[in-house]
Amino acid sequence: MSEKCGCGCGHDHDHDEDVMELETMFLTLDDDTEMECGILGVFEVEGLEGKEYIALLPLEDETVLLYEYKEVGDEIELGFIEEDDEFEKVSNAFYDLYGDEE
Repeated sequence: MSEKCGCGCGHDHDHDEDVMELETMFLTLDDDTEMECGILGVFEVEGLEGKEYIALLPLEDETVLLYEYKEVGDEIELGFIEEDDEFEKVSNAFYDLYGDEE
């Protein structure tokens, strides 16, 4: 008997293939180069109401990037998380939500 996957979908399958199916977006860096990133998810953080955050995974790296996320009309705006306390809360929330996934 095989074990159910841990994604909560209740199905018997391997999610390794899902990594290749991430929706992507491009980040423009300070030097005007673009970096393609997979979107791991958009999430809210308890205690930081009224804000959403996004977790991105550069396709050529394994470092998760966390940003404040806003939709303004048809545009997406990403903001740096500048306060250490806020970044710690966002990081902890990310790991609570996605820490079991590889």
